[in-house]
Amino acid sequence: MQLSLWDITIFTAFFALVVGISFYKSRREESSEDYFLAGRGLKWWLIGFSIVAANLSTEQFVGMAGSGAGNVGLAVAGYQLLGAVTIVIVALFFLPRFLKAGIYTMPEYLEYRYNSRARGIMAFYTMVIYVAVTITAVIYSGGLTLHTIFDLPLGWAVWLVGLIAALYTTWGGLKAVVWADLFQGSGLLIGGILTVVLGFIAVGGIPSFLAANADRLHMVLPADHPELPWTALVIGLWIPNFYYCGLNQFIVQRTLGAESLKQGQMGIILAAGLWLLVPFAIVFPGIMAVQLYGDRLGTADMAYPLLVRNLIPGGLRGFIFAALAGAVISSLASMLNSAATIFTMDLYKRHWKPHATQPQLIAIGRLMTVLFVIIGCLIALQLNNPKFKGIFHYIQEFQGYISPGILAAFVFGFLFKRAPVSAGVGALVACVPIYGLLQLLLGHIAFLNRMAITFGILVLGMGLLTWLRPRDEPCCMPVRLDFDLKPSPLVLVLGTMIILAVAVFYVIFW
Repeated sequence: MQLSLWDITIFTAFFALVVGISFYKSRREESSEDYFLAGRGLKWWLIGFSIVAANLSTEQFVGMAGSGAGNVGLAVAGYQLLGAVTIVIVALFFLPRFLKAGIYTMPEYLEYRYNSRARGIMAFYTMVIYVAVTITAVIYSGGLTLHTIFDLPLGWAVWLVGLIAALYTTWGGLKAVVWADLFQGSGLLIGGILTVVLGFIAVGGIPSFLAANADRLHMVLPADHPELPWTALVIGLWIPNFYYCGLNQFIVQRTLGAESLKQGQMGIILAAGLWLLVPFAIVFPGIMAVQLYGDRLGTADMAYPLLVRNLIPGGLRGFIFAALAGAVISSLASMLNSAATIFTMDLYKRHWKPHATQPQLIAIGRLMTVLFVIIGCLIALQLNNPKFKGIFHYIQEFQGYISPGILAAFVFGFLFKRAPVSAGVGALVACVPIYGLLQLLLGHIAFLNRMAITFGILVLGMGLLTWLRPRDEPCCMPVRLDFDLKPSPLVLVLGTMIILAVAVFYVIFW
């Protein structure tokens, strides 16, 4: 694909604007709270667009569109649609607990609920998954997009993506990230909608698309489906969704920096509403690519980039390029900032240097951001191996080693105040071998069903430990910040409307 002077101008102007405003807004970061939580002063509109931009990356535009082009079809949109429901629940029930405790990170909450070992275990797990799985996958998918669309060598594309993201993340922390997300999230949604509109034109209109792809436009798949059977909708899919939306540092961190509970909840509601566009902006284009190009696709992960390469006219390519590149860099920057936050606050400050000064904490956060980029870029090129079954499958499969245990530790701890330390620590430790054994013995069944089985075993074990050795006194979480914890009527109404919209979509595309 050749870029015109107009394309190059749009692309350059877009990123100059994003990086310039990010640097300007984060120029006075003096404390760890400023750097890692934007001084706890984020407004709802910044939070909402930042969550969208952090979540929607080439992980979705490449991986989710690829699953739509593969044997999953429209059903893969369930991750985002049920995620919209999940994040509304998180806003109402999880976020008040986290803001009340005044935490920096998700592992920090486990120390208050259980003990420092639980915090350290979750921090270690999260670091490994971020560096080896999510950061790596986003870098690779971004590099693959640039390679497919513009014939840029894959190795060069991978390092270019990592370099740009590291640049403003290292400089300004969370505030730089969320201000960049405001522009990149908006550009991402506009670019996705533009692509699907051009796709509908290319396939002959909406009726032609619906008729030609009737077998792919089902949200509920047979029970024996290898990746997303309907049984996964009952329990399995909720496990990664609750972990991802409510306990995943790089999504939750911008809500921890909210000015108030209402600002945090309204930001989440905005993000949930925008997530409803995902089936149209991401999954439909993946299905269109199969209809238009068939066997020329190569791998399913090439569906969206190939559609962009062939459908976007000159003059608009620079904008689409900027939107896709912004999607990658936005998600990657969020992950890098969150990984650096966890390392700095949960490992370095908690275990190695408790009396570190504020400048030292910021310096360590910046150093680890750079190191994580280097490691991620080195690993990313290995994901080109077909054995990983696509980026989206790779991410979800390997997160199964930690997400059931983390979710069990949090939710059981919420519900049962006398759950002992051994229950929380045991769930975190046992999750890895249990899921690994199930993968070895039941590798032929969908990974979401294996997650559900793992979660069930862990909850039963926690229940047994609580029954045999309950805490002497009910757990009482600290109150470190004075927030009004009662949700506003507007949050409740809008949240209910989003849940109903998801239900209607499932009914239409059953």
